[in-house]
Amino acid sequence: MSLVLARNGPAAAAVGSIEPGPLKELWFHTGTACNLACPFCLEGSKPGDNRLERISLADAMPWLDEAVAMGVRQFSFTGGEPFVVRDIIRILDYALGLAPCLVLSNGTDPALRRLDAIESLAVRPHPLSFRISIDYGREGRHDAGRGEGSSRKAWQCLAELHRRGFPVSIARQRESGEDTAAVDLQFRELCLAHGLPGGTRIVSFPDFLTPGAHPDVPLVSEHCMTAYQTADSRSQFMCHFSKMVVKKHGRMRVYACTLVDDDESFDLGGSLHEAAGVRVMLRHHRCHSCFAHGSSCSEINPG
Repeated sequence: MSLVLARNGPAAAAVGSIEPGPLKELWFHTGTACNLACPFCLEGSKPGDNRLERISLADAMPWLDEAVAMGVRQFSFTGGEPFVVRDIIRILDYALGLAPCLVLSNGTDPALRRLDAIESLAVRPHPLSFRISIDYGREGRHDAGRGEGSSRKAWQCLAELHRRGFPVSIARQRESGEDTAAVDLQFRELCLAHGLPGGTRIVSFPDFLTPGAHPDVPLVSEHCMTAYQTADSRSQFMCHFSKMVVKKHGRMRVYACTLVDDDESFDLGGSLHEAAGVRVMLRHHRCHSCFAHGSSCSEINPG
């Protein structure tokens, strides 16, 4: 597959794009505040961070209602760490009255402290599921990036959520040249050892780098998106069927996907209806990760 280098300048081929389809999944960024300060965090999250501000129930409700009116199938929540947000249980309680929800978490102290409150959400009309980050199967390697004890707590959180009846999945780091089948097998064996199903879903991600990074990666060109992609495969890109809402400078805004909130050119407007028809230009370096590695934060089948 031939890609055009991003540094080719004015003569470079046209940037590839995705035409948006019907909204099927709406993501909420709960804010970049986190209890951990992982040096590799793609959001640059850490305690007290305010690059993206924490959301409240009042912030979220109009977007939840608008999305439902547009036929959304799922709400998903990411951070930062969603469980450091004061209103997160109230937000989930409201959202679960409308559609299924997925929450991404590091599975450490903020989530563990709120397990009883989380369990109360099991009676809501729609199901709640969780994806917990466990970067590496070896405890010491995971803890080297997230802090001592983080791996143990994350596995404990997964087991507790599963025991309380919530579907769970795992997010791990993908390394260049890895034996993916062998790594996933290691994780499945760890799942069984912690009382989780051996078929627990495992989602792997490459290194997306930190906010504001500008690596020299190939540009996803228009030719790439038409010659090497079909209408069906383009519809699998998250920016075709999902959007993300963030809070910046006190305003709620729509961004094209979960990976581009560090670039304001991906700000699509102040409402979901305003953003619905905006073509997404694949100029962010993380767009290359989606194109080259098939990366996707979503767990829904957009078909």
